[in-house]
Amino acid sequence: MKIAIINGPNLNLLGTREPEVYGATSFEQYFAQLHKAFPTISFSYFQSNVEGELINELQRVGFDHDGIILNPGGYTHTSVAIGDAIAAITTPVIEVHISNIAAREDFRKISHVSAKCKGTITGLGLKGYELAVQYLIEGK
Repeated sequence: MKIAIINGPNLNLLGTREPEVYGATSFEQYFAQLHKAFPTISFSYFQSNVEGELINELQRVGFDHDGIILNPGGYTHTSVAIGDAIAAITTPVIEVHISNIAAREDFRKISHVSAKCKGTITGLGLKGYELAVQYLIEGK
C-alpha cells in the first residue's frame, strides 16, 4: 500500500512553531514513528510553503497511490486551486489538521478543501495522521 503525506505552509516548523498549539515534535520525528507503527506501508512525504508545488505533488501522486493525507495548512482557507486539484485526481484524500480549526479564528472556519476530500480529521494533534492511515488501510 502506498500513502503520500503532503504538508502545506509552515508545517516544516513543527516542533518549534507555537508548541502550545502544534506540539514539540518535528514532523520528521513523527514520520519516523509512523514508519515504525505501519512497517508494511510505503510512505512518501512532501512539504512545501508554495501553493503550486502542493498542487504539482497532488497531481503527481494522485493517480497511483492508495491514499493521500493532506494538511494544507493556511491554504485550506484560501486555495480554490488546491480544492480543484483534489477533485481532479482519483486517489482518496484525507484532510488532517493538527489544531482544531473550528475553534480558532473565524476565517479558519471557511475551507476550500474539505468538501473535495473523503474526510477530515481536525484537532487531534499529530495523532490525526495515524488515524487517517488506519482509515485508508481499512479501505472505507
